Amino acid sequence: MCELFALSSRVPATLGFSLERLARRGGADGPHRDGWGLAFYEGPDCLLLREPHAASHSALMRFMEQQGLRTRMAVSHIRLATFGDRALRNTQPFARELAGRMHVFAHNGDFPALLDAPWPVEARFRPIGDSDSELAFCGLLAQLAPLWDGVGHGQVPPLAQRMEVIAEHARVLRELGPANFIYADSDALFVHAHERTQLDGRIRPPGLYLLQRCCWRSAPELADSGVNLSTVRQDVALVASVPLTDELWQPLGEGSVIALSNGVCYDADGRETAPEQLAAGGPG
Repeated sequence: MCELFALSSRVPATLGFSLERLARRGGADGPHRDGWGLAFYEGPDCLLLREPHAASHSALMRFMEQQGLRTRMAVSHIRLATFGDRALRNTQPFARELAGRMHVFAHNGDFPALLDAPWPVEARFRPIGDSDSELAFCGLLAQLAPLWDGVGHGQVPPLAQRMEVIAEHARVLRELGPANFIYADSDALFVHAHERTQLDGRIRPPGLYLLQRCCWRSAPELADSGVNLSTVRQDVALVASVPLTDELWQPLGEGSVIALSNGVCYDADGRETAPEQLAAGGPG
C-alpha cells in the first residue's frame, strides 16, 4: 500500500526531516518505489511536485529535503502501484481547481469496484489517469462543488458542512476497500483514517497516525513583513501512515474524520479536539 504524509502549522514550516524519513520508505527502507508527490500551499494556490520514480533516488526530493519551502499546509504521497500504470498521470497527490482554489487529494488503499463503474458523461470533474484513487477524488469534488458554488469569492463554506460531505463520501469508500485519504482545500486539511496492511500482513486499523506539537521558536522570516518578533508560538500537526519519529504519535480510530487548520485538530462536528480523543488503540 502507498504511504501518506501531511502537515498543518500555525507559522510556515519546512519539512526537511519528515521528508527525509518519508523518502527512505520510497524505495530504500520500503517497497514504495512507483512514484512520489508533494503539494506545498501558499494561500489558495499550491506548488505541486511529482515524479513517477522512487523518492529515495530522486535528486528533486533531496533538494526539497535540504532547501524546501516554508508552508503552513502540505500533502505528500509515496506510491506503491496497484491500479494504473507507473506514470505521471497516476502519481499522487492529484489536484483540481474549484471556486478559485487548488484542491489536493492523496489516498492509500484500493477501490477496484470504482474502475468497473460507468463514469457519467456529464461529470464536472474527470480523471486524467486510470487509477482508482483519482476516481475517488473526482467523486468527492462532485459532492463538495455545490457547497463551494454557494459562497462568494474568497469565502469558504462552513467547516461543519464540508466535514459532513467528506464523512459521507468516506463512509461510501470504506465499503469498497481501504480508504485512508488526505484532502486539502487550501483552507483546511481533512483526514480520513481507515485500515492498512500492518507489519503482520493483515489489513486492519490503524490506517493513519497523528502528532501535534507546540513550541516557541525564532521567526526571522517575519522581519521582511515589518513584524519584529524574536519568538513566536508554533503549533504543528503531522499525519502519516506510520510514525516517522520516536514521539508519541496517536493512532486514529477506524472511520474517523478530522480537520486540521493552523496546527489545530477539529472533530467531525467542527469542534477543536485533542489527539488522544481520536486514538484507535496501539500500533499494528
